[in-house]
Amino acid sequence: MTRIALTVNGAAVVAEVESRLSLADFLRERRRLTGTHLGCEHGVCGACTVELDGEIARSCINLAVACDGAVVRTIEGFDDDPLMDQLRRAFSREHALQCGYCTPGMLIAARDLCRRKPGADEATIRKEMSGNLCRCTGYVGIIRAIKSVIGAPAPTIAPVAPAAAPVAAAPSVPRPAAARARPAAPPVSSTATRQGWTRVEERLEVPFPPDQVWALFQDIRRVAPCMPGAELVDYDGGPSAKGRVTAKFGPIAASFEGEARFAADPGAQSGTIAGTGRDRRSATRAEGEVRYRLTPIDSGKATRVDIVLEFGLAGPLAQFGRSALIKDFVARLTAQFAHNVAAALSGSTAPPARLDAGGMLWAVLRAWLRRLFGRGG
Repeated sequence: MTRIALTVNGAAVVAEVESRLSLADFLRERRRLTGTHLGCEHGVCGACTVELDGEIARSCINLAVACDGAVVRTIEGFDDDPLMDQLRRAFSREHALQCGYCTPGMLIAARDLCRRKPGADEATIRKEMSGNLCRCTGYVGIIRAIKSVIGAPAPTIAPVAPAAAPVAAAPSVPRPAAARARPAAPPVSSTATRQGWTRVEERLEVPFPPDQVWALFQDIRRVAPCMPGAELVDYDGGPSAKGRVTAKFGPIAASFEGEARFAADPGAQSGTIAGTGRDRRSATRAEGEVRYRLTPIDSGKATRVDIVLEFGLAGPLAQFGRSALIKDFVARLTAQFAHNVAAALSGSTAPPARLDAGGMLWAVLRAWLRRLFGRGG
């Protein structure tokens, strides 16, 4: 059992929880907040959507122990929220609910959309809400309801008051490193994070001079296989290429096919890779951009690569992109990429190490548990 302290709907909560207990089960069984519904329990349907530290998240795939110190808001926590009141009235007026099982998660996701993208058109609303599934309505009433609110004057929204510290403060349990801000690498460019996208900053070091690393990065046919799960499908030597990125995260497998575009600044030894792709099986669409910059270290004998990755997902898998676990997962991918780059530069004839997502996912979870319980080895 692990003691956690968090804020739920403005109230300070201290509890003893099992390491395997999900946030959804904690809210429903321990706090009796049954407005958070459980559907697929794989993070796909959106019925369990809550607000976690100001961003919507799937509570069924977040562990309660990983939310130590977090601020959680469930559907019950929006009773006095003016924007949520508008949405409730609109859902009732436009017949946007039938059985109501998806409605709490749908309302929280809709409120998040209204705040992030005021004035969004119907196509954007459909794209943004595609991660919340409804088996009853056909979505027509849901879209009408959100359109009627998103185009209305914004109400005054009172923030949730921070909770007072618990009287009997528990010994602090460190939150997983992925849930805390990473030491940021110097920004590769001044481009601001796009609304609704996830941003990950990583830094890797390669034991080769910058000129050698730069030459490899400009050779698409050599560098593409270094990225775990990536495959070059069609490339004619120009500034764009068609490719495929395949990954399996827990029970969900996805293969995104699409096009990438490249831009490079040889003088600054920096560049950008922007791409879009679609997973046909889940109909999830992905869009992203990678910016990188090379810096000599160790008297020019080695290279530091600063990387900024920004990406957005739309569709059934959209909520996976916002979890802290994904950021740890990306860190593991980056480390594997660095290993493959070093192997390619050393002249190794062996094929680059490929993505073992199952083993990598277990490694991430195992590292989280070590940090939570302070165990090494």
